[in-house]
Amino acid sequence: MGEWPTQMVRDFHGRALPEPGIPCGYASLITRYDLILPFPSRLAAIANRHHPVSNVAWLMLTPRHRPEDTLGQQLTFAFRYEGIDLQVLALLFRSIMPADIEAIVRAAPTGGFARRLWFLYEWLTGHRLDLPDPGKVKQVPVLDIDQQYALAQGVPSPRHKVLDNLPGTVDFCPLVRRTPELDAFAAKALGERARDAMGRVRPDLMARAAAFLLLNDSKSSFAIEGERPSGPRAARWGQAIAQAGVRPLSLDELNRLQSVVIGDARFVRLGLRTEGGFVGVHDRDTNLPLPDHISARQEDLPSLIAGLIAFAERAAKGAMDPVVAAACLAFGFVYIHPYVDGNGRLHRWLIHHALASAAYNPPGLVFPVSAAILRNLDDYRTVLESYSAPLLPSIDWRATDSGNVEVLNDTAIFYRFFDATVHATFLYACVEQTILQDLPLEVRFMQAFDAFSQSVQQILDMPMSQVELLHKFLDQNAGRLSQRAREKEFAALRAEEVERIEDAYARAFQEP
Repeated sequence: MGEWPTQMVRDFHGRALPEPGIPCGYASLITRYDLILPFPSRLAAIANRHHPVSNVAWLMLTPRHRPEDTLGQQLTFAFRYEGIDLQVLALLFRSIMPADIEAIVRAAPTGGFARRLWFLYEWLTGHRLDLPDPGKVKQVPVLDIDQQYALAQGVPSPRHKVLDNLPGTVDFCPLVRRTPELDAFAAKALGERARDAMGRVRPDLMARAAAFLLLNDSKSSFAIEGERPSGPRAARWGQAIAQAGVRPLSLDELNRLQSVVIGDARFVRLGLRTEGGFVGVHDRDTNLPLPDHISARQEDLPSLIAGLIAFAERAAKGAMDPVVAAACLAFGFVYIHPYVDGNGRLHRWLIHHALASAAYNPPGLVFPVSAAILRNLDDYRTVLESYSAPLLPSIDWRATDSGNVEVLNDTAIFYRFFDATVHATFLYACVEQTILQDLPLEVRFMQAFDAFSQSVQQILDMPMSQVELLHKFLDQNAGRLSQRAREKEFAALRAEEVERIEDAYARAFQEP
């Protein structure tokens, strides 16, 4: 067991502080109890002056905020200024005795902090502490909604006199910190704006736009994986996306979706993995794995997936912010990586499931989130690596004879509890793009194409397939029919008709 950090430092395990400070709260607990884990995305420290500067990685507080070097005081500091970190707490509770927590609670049995700590200890460990009823006290929420996203409708815990507003269960419960950026996204009420805007669009136009956006999202999801599926395969996955939120989430449903994604399963094992897994490449000479991300152990998959399913239901029923819930659910799934293949597309399908379950998108319309992700692929990869890269040093593994990995330590906590703040921020930005850019552009295109088609039909009778081909040629040549098209596909058009068609295209597509 280590010592409490008491000296001013400029660096904490490779993470530079914005100015000299003494690590406190979770950083202090990690040091004192030698906890091995990917460090929280934001830590806290006490500066040596009264106007310190914080940044995204460090909350810098003044000397008057410094807690005493005791378990109770450092936990109180962490809860007050850093929120709840289930990963740190789960590992900490393994390193101390139940009597340590009992002593903290007995010192202030009616205090909100003590009751929250008591609840979290029993929730995370399953061990019942020897503590009396706190009596008639005001119920407090487990998560401070000013610090972290929580259920709007929690469940009372009479034993602890707290409101359990955690979005998940002990099997799976990522958390998201409130930030000015996320609060700004939430204040835009993007879901309501989309429903309002789409409600003013003609139903037939809306149906056509929805069909295109659905297929576009399916193709984009494959493209993110570097695949170009056949038309029928993309259409099948599009149909699966359209059903997101319709059926209850279950292991059987996830297995069914994996089979839809894979299609030809002759060379892929369907169902949950029965061995280790990783994302990365193999050394060409030795065939040794070179992982960028190591997946959850196969023996932990049943409980992790059960927890993920419970999270989806709990978040929807408890009215959690739908986009934040979708980020926790989807990125949690892809970190677990429960299948040999198909994880990426199922991960993005879960975004649709969470949004549809919360009625966030207009009825019958799928937000083409995968198209937005594809446009921001570098940012997407950075977000994925924001947790998988720091996680790697905490995993003890060895290579197997088959070129796979075998995890040697208990890693389940790392997949059950993680900070999904950057993931939620990224997803909100993608959702905003789809609502403010993709949907209006697609509706505008449909309206313009209808106007163009009607104008063409007034000039001459033409099958719709020819109108579409005509539009394609005009679009490729800045609104002018190329000489090649005039001499081949549309040689039957007279010069006067070509001019009128080009004018019709300009009116429909080029005017504001």
